[in-house]
Amino acid sequence: MREEIMAIFNHLHHHPEVSWQEVETTRYITDYLRRYECQITTFDDCTGVVAEMGQGKPVVALRADMDALWQEVDGKFQANHSCGHDGHMTIALGVFLAFNKQDFKPPGTIKFIFQPAEEKGTGALKMVEKGVVDDVDYLFSVHLRPVQELGKGKAAPAILHGAAQFITGEIKGTDAHGARPHLGTNAIEIGAELVHILKGIHLDPMLPYSVKMTRFSAGGESANIIPGSAQFSLDLRAQTNKAMDELAGRVEKAVEMLQKLHGVHIELEHGARTAAAEVDPEAEAIMAEAITQTLGAENLVSPIVTTGGEDFHFYTIKKPHLKATMLGLGCDLKPGLHHPHMTFEREALLDGIEILARAVCLTFDKAKGGS
Repeated sequence: MREEIMAIFNHLHHHPEVSWQEVETTRYITDYLRRYECQITTFDDCTGVVAEMGQGKPVVALRADMDALWQEVDGKFQANHSCGHDGHMTIALGVFLAFNKQDFKPPGTIKFIFQPAEEKGTGALKMVEKGVVDDVDYLFSVHLRPVQELGKGKAAPAILHGAAQFITGEIKGTDAHGARPHLGTNAIEIGAELVHILKGIHLDPMLPYSVKMTRFSAGGESANIIPGSAQFSLDLRAQTNKAMDELAGRVEKAVEMLQKLHGVHIELEHGARTAAAEVDPEAEAIMAEAITQTLGAENLVSPIVTTGGEDFHFYTIKKPHLKATMLGLGCDLKPGLHHPHMTFEREALLDGIEILARAVCLTFDKAKGGS
């Protein structure tokens, strides 16, 4: 299957599409799935596709994210698969292909969920809204890991992502003449105060967390005008969902205080939020066994703790009945995720396919009381 797998990857890698615009990606995957006997579902109001093999219970699902990032590559802004989603889709299609090549008849149902808009943090929620996982019992996924975490040939049975929250804000005050600062408000000074206050937020030091300003824009070309208005962005991270709630609350209190102190209005808009991981022990144990059978016990590593975010975990938060985990796949990924020139060892895709295929089979064995 290697040649066909690499052809799939090369196509997806060279045809990236950003969140909610994965139109051609959806078409390509749908056309590929139609070569085989399966039930296919697409959606009128969004991208994404779901394929089903077999019927009845249990229902085991594999989820792959589809979207690319929009970033500057060699001086040009473009869609770019620098987070490995091209690899994730290839692995899911590879598992589908492997089962079809072997004429595998699952003792239940296998769902392949190709999900849009992970980078926006809203794609999983849309799939939940569509009822895609209502009947799913076990849910697996995969994410390529940077070489700093895992080398090629090693894998982790779970990724313990932290929660992330993105907030945009606008300071709405009054401009003033540079010689008469008392007649207006200086949005730059207010922004600087906000940065200072954010640095003073302290939560439980045993839990990783951070809050920082990632964008600030104020003023124009005239150096003698004190800008009363500004726009900014904040990036919040926390290892647990409870800590994220506390962190977001502290930020809102800080903004309220600044409004009262300076007599301005600061409008906050909460953007995408990704949830911290909720990993099921049974699903993790199944994935660990699949890794051991594929790579050997010496290449099974402990679950990876990372402050990075993933909307995959919304599935288990919104549908607590799901038994879910995400495979962390070593592939010598360099220089790092989201780097414009990210690359990895393509052969690792074959490891991911075998691990996830074994995980599905082991799940059916366990559900049916096998060994």
